[in-house]
Amino acid sequence: MTRILVIGGGIAGTASALALHKAGFDVAVYEAHSDTAEDIGAFLTLASNGMRALGQLDATAAVTAIGFPLTSIRLLDEQGAEAAHAPMGEAKDPLLNFRCLRRGELNAALQAEAVRRGIELRHGARLSRLVNGQDGVTAHFADGTTATGDLLLGADGLNSTVREVVSPGTRPEYAGQRVFYGYTTGVAPIGESDCITMIRGSKVAFGCAVSPDGESYWFARVGGDPLSAAEIAEGTAAHWRDLLLPLLGEDKTPAADIVAATTGHVMVTNATELPLGIPWRSGRALLLGDAAHAASPATGQGASMALEDAVVLAKCLRDLPDVDAAVAHYEALRRDRVEQNIATSGAISRGTYAPSDSAGRPTGKTRPGDDTLVELLDWEADIKEL
Repeated sequence: MTRILVIGGGIAGTASALALHKAGFDVAVYEAHSDTAEDIGAFLTLASNGMRALGQLDATAAVTAIGFPLTSIRLLDEQGAEAAHAPMGEAKDPLLNFRCLRRGELNAALQAEAVRRGIELRHGARLSRLVNGQDGVTAHFADGTTATGDLLLGADGLNSTVREVVSPGTRPEYAGQRVFYGYTTGVAPIGESDCITMIRGSKVAFGCAVSPDGESYWFARVGGDPLSAAEIAEGTAAHWRDLLLPLLGEDKTPAADIVAATTGHVMVTNATELPLGIPWRSGRALLLGDAAHAASPATGQGASMALEDAVVLAKCLRDLPDVDAAVAHYEALRRDRVEQNIATSGAISRGTYAPSDSAGRPTGKTRPGDDTLVELLDWEADIKEL
């Protein structure tokens, strides 16, 4: 049986393990953090395409037990007037509704599901190097242990260690915006709990979703020079509020009140992306998820693209005669789609994107090529023909 090592127990890595296990492979996940890392990251939305992929992994229930659904999106202008209000994604199918979740809770839910299915998941396993060989690939970990398999998947995120082997010197690049995330219960909800509100401010792109218990999940995207690692590490919630409020106060929208009411932790990060066209494979090591095709968060598709990766890769390895053919077919099926997302998301971050829908952001349907993607993700369909 083919042995597959997955480096990284985040969304891409754990979902890939679920898919590969379902396809009948011997798979193990190696995660650098010592636990499920529930406190890592802010919040995200899984789009309908991501929820469709989860369904093919039989993992929908594990994810719908957390977070809350979003079925519509509305757009406010800088005066606070509603410019658009439309359904979002596959709004009529509850199993395919967009879902708003805290990233750490999603990681924990997927890891728990992997463990429930008997998938080997080792925490505290930080990759230090890997050795490609003709007959296998060996991962060496910082604690002195090793693991050998037929294929190694680098699902270790934006600052991937595996990428240093596959594409030496490739680093994430600044995509033109700083991104702020926060939560508050100290303000009247901006809308219904199944609707995300986007505000096109004069200086800030702002979004807010409200949980069923009235907690506001908000983000703000602001142009400017990137923040240094020291600035991010040393910044306090008060400092970030003081930076945002004058910018938000130039408009007549609810955004400033929401940020002012946020008294807890505020997370800040630079929006980054990987260059187009980088190698995804070297020998028996393959990149996927953010390690291969990280995009700025402007389209909200990063997690959903990682879930698509998991399903398509597992089907390729299941349906094609050998690893080389499977990986080549996987890349042929995935590269154009994920790199289009990088380009689109980067253009939104830099303010050069002309939106094609009334709300000014992707709808989360499976376009482009809706029918093809649905078939790609259909677990029962043979992927060789696509």
